[in-house]
Amino acid sequence: MNSKSQHKSSSFEKFASKVSKAAGSTPAFIGALFLVIGWAISGPIFDYSETWQLVINTGTTIITFLMVFLIQKAQNKDSLAIQLKLNELVASNDLSSNSLVDIENMTEEEMMIVQKYYHHLSQLAKKDKTIRTSHSIAEAEEVHSRKKEKKSKPDNTKKTTKNTSKKITKK
Repeated sequence: MNSKSQHKSSSFEKFASKVSKAAGSTPAFIGALFLVIGWAISGPIFDYSETWQLVINTGTTIITFLMVFLIQKAQNKDSLAIQLKLNELVASNDLSSNSLVDIENMTEEEMMIVQKYYHHLSQLAKKDKTIRTSHSIAEAEEVHSRKKEKKSKPDNTKKTTKNTSKKITKK
């Protein structure tokens, strides 16, 4: 990618990002707090009239309505950036499953299947003494079957351990 297209973004995108960062800042909170305090203090001056109440209700409603869209725009961009970074990590690692690269486009039912896969993997990993023992269900099941063989055949202990450690440390 050339540097011009890499950092080119729409004016709304820039505006949304700047406003959402500013709105989440300490000065913005303090300003809003002082505005509400000033409004509350002015209550007796305006005899707590309906117009006095309408001012704060209308102002906060409009600001909230507009901020929802601005914050969502900024959040969508951040979320996409995180997804792309994670996709790069998954795709670049020889031991990870490339089926996860586009997982955000799966249906909820498909994601539940993947979740069950990882739940099964975590159950197998809990049986291991170290967290660095397995990288996939197939590998975890293979390690567990080797462990079973190891327990049933004590004379094969050294051979099985060497094979398992070679396989696990491969990158």
